[in-house]
Amino acid sequence: MNLPNKISMARIFMIPVFLVVLLVDIPGIRFDVPGVEVAFYRYIAAVIFLAAAFTDFLDGYYARKYNQITDLGKFLDPLSDKLLVMAAMLYLVGIDLLPSWIVVIILAREFIVSGFRTMAARRGIVMAADVWGKVKTVFQIIMITYILIEVSGLDNITGLGFNLFGMIDTMLVVATIGLTLVSGVLYIIKNIHVLGEGK
Repeated sequence: MNLPNKISMARIFMIPVFLVVLLVDIPGIRFDVPGVEVAFYRYIAAVIFLAAAFTDFLDGYYARKYNQITDLGKFLDPLSDKLLVMAAMLYLVGIDLLPSWIVVIILAREFIVSGFRTMAARRGIVMAADVWGKVKTVFQIIMITYILIEVSGLDNITGLGFNLFGMIDTMLVVATIGLTLVSGVLYIIKNIHVLGEGK
């Protein structure tokens, strides 16, 4: 296994660490330390999440720079991205910080794309993530990080008399949903030939 693939695997292993830090905020599983605010854990979780997301840049950088692009890497890279983002979104849904219908839309897009990849793989074709998929993932990461930081007290720190951060929150959600739908449609159009029998 080359370095880019090891970095992708590291991203997957960071997911349970991210979730364990957030267990402090799940009713019935709380293990919070006396005197430590829940916001502290969310800030730590946001840092871990961003560090895991940054590894997505690293594995792609090393794969291109040292010509280490492999079929395994084309599979691991988008898979680790999806696992990271979905784990964070399901947590946010679980504590009522993100509507479940948003996650349903994103999951539907990922299942459709995964279906195309599975069909392509059966014919010996490896379909890597395209630029729209990457942009979509970046916005998902920004949205998740922002929500984690916002609910940790960012609005109170500013002392603003209006919900500016709630407005930004909404804009990020709308942009993320839009990019999810657009990237999904473009991916289908680009790879529709995979559905052709014997092709």
